[in-house]
Amino acid sequence: MEWIFEPWPWYIGGPLVAFCMIALLLAGKNFGVSSNFRTICAACGAGKTSDFFKFDWKAQRWNLLILIGAVLGGYVGAHILSDGAQIPAIHPDTITKLHELGFQSAGKAYAPAELYDTLDLRTLALLLTGGLLVGFGSRYAGGCTSGHAISGLSDLQLPSLIAVVGFFIGGLLMVHVIFPVLF
Repeated sequence: MEWIFEPWPWYIGGPLVAFCMIALLLAGKNFGVSSNFRTICAACGAGKTSDFFKFDWKAQRWNLLILIGAVLGGYVGAHILSDGAQIPAIHPDTITKLHELGFQSAGKAYAPAELYDTLDLRTLALLLTGGLLVGFGSRYAGGCTSGHAISGLSDLQLPSLIAVVGFFIGGLLMVHVIFPVLF
């Protein structure tokens, strides 16, 4: 039973994701988390005020089950199938660099305490701006990172390849350019 408490290696997780994607492709389904928000809004009646939400949301119920399963799986993994240590393994050089930037909780906590323990005006502004940019980006790109990187690339869609390249470029810019300026 000890193996279940350890992170699974890529050669286990990767084929499991591939198996799920093959099953979805054979069933003619596309996976994506952000599309669930549209489905939830449509189910709650948002189609009465916006044409974007006027569609047969019941045909997307299967995707809602995946979202619910992801949330429940995360809970089970963190609270039942875990030794309680919610600290990700970070390379020592990264920890040192984060300490230099003022993040003393790096390597000791799951989320940076410097950002989430005290919600001052600056932190709230950063979180709100980040959330709006992620939401806008998901809508503008026609899907989120999971939808494009997992489902879209599995389906050999060129727009998904372009979106994933953009995600990586954006991530690199954030880490190497914007993050050091903000902190």
